[in-house]
Amino acid sequence: MPEAKDTLLRLFTLLRLIPEYPRYTTAPILQEKLCERGFSVDLRTVQRDLQQFSQPFFLIEEKHGGRIHWSHSKDTPLDLRDMEPATALALYLAEGHLKNLLPQSVLDLLGPQFNRARNYLDELGENSLAQWAQNVRTLPNGKALLPAEIDKMVWQQTSTALLERKQLRIHYLSRSKGAAKPLLLHPAGLISRHSISYLIASVDGYDDLRQFALHRIKHAEPLSKQARTRADFEVDNYIRQDLNTAAPIEQVELVADVSPQIAWLLSESPLSPEQSLEPLPDGDWQRLRTVVPDDQETLWWVFGLGENVKVWEPQRWVQAIREKAARQEALYDPSKQFVGSV
Repeated sequence: MPEAKDTLLRLFTLLRLIPEYPRYTTAPILQEKLCERGFSVDLRTVQRDLQQFSQPFFLIEEKHGGRIHWSHSKDTPLDLRDMEPATALALYLAEGHLKNLLPQSVLDLLGPQFNRARNYLDELGENSLAQWAQNVRTLPNGKALLPAEIDKMVWQQTSTALLERKQLRIHYLSRSKGAAKPLLLHPAGLISRHSISYLIASVDGYDDLRQFALHRIKHAEPLSKQARTRADFEVDNYIRQDLNTAAPIEQVELVADVSPQIAWLLSESPLSPEQSLEPLPDGDWQRLRTVVPDDQETLWWVFGLGENVKVWEPQRWVQAIREKAARQEALYDPSKQFVGSV
């Protein structure tokens, strides 16, 4: 029994090592890789296995320069190919980036793929082919909040209702009232933004679309009835115009003087395609001109630059920054009473 099990594992590993056409491998290379993975097998056995499984697994056999090349057909009925090195590295980097963006319930669904990528990279390291897993990391730009915790059943039921276009009955926790309220929703879309995931849906009896934070849904139950379809809903347009705002988001020209380090950053990572940086006379600062969304998030980003930026336009941003700076200064003024002091 152990011998049969080892044979099956060897054959499974052999099939995974064969790349998809037009890439190829040869029997000697496969035999070498099998030995690296702990299988004691000779070249003749590998050649026999390839011939035996070529038809049921749609393997492509081609002869070039006196050597037989083996590939997986794109039409293979069962995908047993091993993970490509570039794919494994991309997944490894993606895991580090997504763990602070997606809820744990979603990460759990992706766990097998992440584990497969890590195991593949670890295996490369053990064979002295690479040390990728030890040498690559992903860091978020700025402080990333941990994702809000979402109940696994809520995620499963909500995503099922959305994909199957079914009505969804939920109990939603109101942030203002502090109590859960029963609602019947018609799901339209799902958006993951920073550490919060939102279900975009309309409440039964109303036409307007609203945003429901998934971590505030305490119970979700998809119904058999079809949800009301929204022919006018397009998720990218909704993000641009309606996400977290009561009015459509317009574009505005931002004119500001920025310090050398911010100018360097923006020259490599522009705020928008419509951006220019011009050196200012008598100094090393630069004049920034760019078109950006007229939203609170962009204004917060500008304000976070502190003494590294001086905004000229739009004027309402200049006024908002002055007022915010004055309020912040008041927090640290010992001569003024702050209501939050202890």
